[in-house]
Amino acid sequence: MPRLSNREKAAILLISIGKTHAAQIYKSLSEEEIATLTLAITTTKSVTKEDREAVMNEFYETCVAQKFITEGGIDYARGVLNKALGDEKANEIMEKLTDSLQVRPFEFIRRADPTQIVHLISRENPQTIAMILSYLPAQKASQVLVELDDFLQVEVVKRMANMESVIPEFIREAEMVLEQRLAQMGTTDQTAIGGIDSVVQMISNVDRATERNILETLDMTDTDLAEEIRKHMFVFEDMIKLSPQSVQRVLKDVEQSDLIIALKGAGDDVKKFILSNVSKHQQEMILDDLEVMGPLKRRDVEDAQQKIVNVVRSLDDSGEIVISRGDGSDVVL
Repeated sequence: MPRLSNREKAAILLISIGKTHAAQIYKSLSEEEIATLTLAITTTKSVTKEDREAVMNEFYETCVAQKFITEGGIDYARGVLNKALGDEKANEIMEKLTDSLQVRPFEFIRRADPTQIVHLISRENPQTIAMILSYLPAQKASQVLVELDDFLQVEVVKRMANMESVIPEFIREAEMVLEQRLAQMGTTDQTAIGGIDSVVQMISNVDRATERNILETLDMTDTDLAEEIRKHMFVFEDMIKLSPQSVQRVLKDVEQSDLIIALKGAGDDVKKFILSNVSKHQQEMILDDLEVMGPLKRRDVEDAQQKIVNVVRSLDDSGEIVISRGDGSDVVL
């Protein structure tokens, strides 16, 4: 169907499946996508039987190919499609699929359990391990990280934080080697992965001892990176994740003036939560001050919020309060 654009195909598909199913698909789309598709549908005057059948067939083939990729990876999907449809048709489907869906590398590792992954990658260099963990869900990556040697944990975190892109040829070579190893055990653009956000998500899901080891070692080897990670690990908006007892303990070490400035730029949920953990008299004083307070510079608000975050970190380090871990194993006292 060379004369139909992808937008026109999508419009034909939604028309063909009926209003009920189309409405379900709309729930998963952005407002921009909904507007674009709605316009395409309203400008579609008529659909021939041939176009309708061709669109439905292409959609079905794409879904089947994606299912094979999920089950066994790109090479497995290509092999199945080759046998079923022939080389030419299989290549056509796979090209469309990889271009439009951007299949993530190391899909076969994402399906392995953490113990398998540790055995699979423990002999690799820190850079390769960092690349692989960047493609794993944060929860699974943290489970793998915990099982690595202490020194290796820190080296992997450093490389993940500083990783920006990886040459596709290196990814494919690593995939091939690791897939072969796992079996024995039982695009031209660079791909953006890693970074501080990936590190923070991963470390937020490890146990406290592992987190402390990584950050304390980084304090000695890369102070700037350690501080950057800490800045992202607990932000002012996370105050609502603390228990009432913990918030009350934190507020004892916070200057009233800093609290008022911090609340000036806080969301309603954070403001409500914090005010619910102070006395009624203090509530009234804070609300009065906020009402008469004029505009503040964003930097001043952020500085005040950061002071409170630093108090939270300090009390967490000393064990006076506990920040709930991502794995749910800690109890906030």
